[in-house]
Amino acid sequence: MFGIRRPLRRALSLGLPTAWGALAITYKLSCPLARQDGLLARIVTSAVFFAVGTGLILHMRQALVRELKQARRVAGAAQSVVLRPPPPRVDGLNVAAAQLSADRGASVGGDLYEVIATDHGVRVVMGDVRGHGLPALGTVAALLGSFREAAHDEHDLGRVLRRLERALERHLRERARDTPDATVAEEFVTVLLLEIREDGELHVLNCGHPWPYLLSGTSVRALSRADPLPPLGPFPLPVDLSPMSCGRLLRGESVVLFTDGAEDARDTRGRFFSLPESLAKAAHDHPVSPQQIQRTILAALLRHTAGRPTDDIALLVLENGRGCGPSGARGTARPATTHPQPTTHR
Repeated sequence: MFGIRRPLRRALSLGLPTAWGALAITYKLSCPLARQDGLLARIVTSAVFFAVGTGLILHMRQALVRELKQARRVAGAAQSVVLRPPPPRVDGLNVAAAQLSADRGASVGGDLYEVIATDHGVRVVMGDVRGHGLPALGTVAALLGSFREAAHDEHDLGRVLRRLERALERHLRERARDTPDATVAEEFVTVLLLEIREDGELHVLNCGHPWPYLLSGTSVRALSRADPLPPLGPFPLPVDLSPMSCGRLLRGESVVLFTDGAEDARDTRGRFFSLPESLAKAAHDHPVSPQQIQRTILAALLRHTAGRPTDDIALLVLENGRGCGPSGARGTARPATTHPQPTTHR
């Protein structure tokens, strides 16, 4: 049936303009009124050609709208394959993820995230590619493809990050070769890698990305205040890629990852959106699930920006639904241990 519809649609798209043109020519050549010079004849002739022109414009508009809708469907399907939604539960962690596009008509963005259960713990990536559209989607696909393999293959989180760096270098090199573009040299990606081990221990590598928030009861705090590494792309990563230990995620606690569009969102007065404050308000409802947190934050963002955010926003919430830690403690996570972190000034 689909194979029959496409030729029929093409025939109509070519046949209707031809029919409108033939109607106008037939009127001009065969209708006696069209050859008269009187006022009435001119009015009728003008009306006929106006109707023909209007019909052609409306037909072309409908054809363009159909093509645009089809392109958006294809782009949306491509992105849903590349950026597939994570399952609601991964190895004892409850998961919720969502995106908010700055352009309601846009189907392709540059945000990326993935949650994978591995032999080394649950590994998470959250990133933000500079730019939008198909080039950004190609970069997202290259990085996620590399992460989905490296997360299982590499025991060390630093080697996973190194694999992502090499994947981005290859992708940008191929783009520059196939479609020379000055913007390729300016491409960069902020990336945050998070590893949640069986006992809840959190290990993080951050390349220019906003630090996640830890939600414990009604308490909200940044997972770390350390200077991140530079984003992937402009500069090579340092030799030492030791993950930072950020304490333990206890049962009932959540870690919230996001792209910078969330905290950079402004209202009509230019005031920034307070993500920690909104998270604290969301945590007042007990019990609160990752899905509730996600819906509450997105609704607050839409209210704050009057429904018009200026940047794409991705939000990923992971709640520890496993048993208590070895000590059986609940409540606030232990303070983050201090590991030496390579300092690179951006």
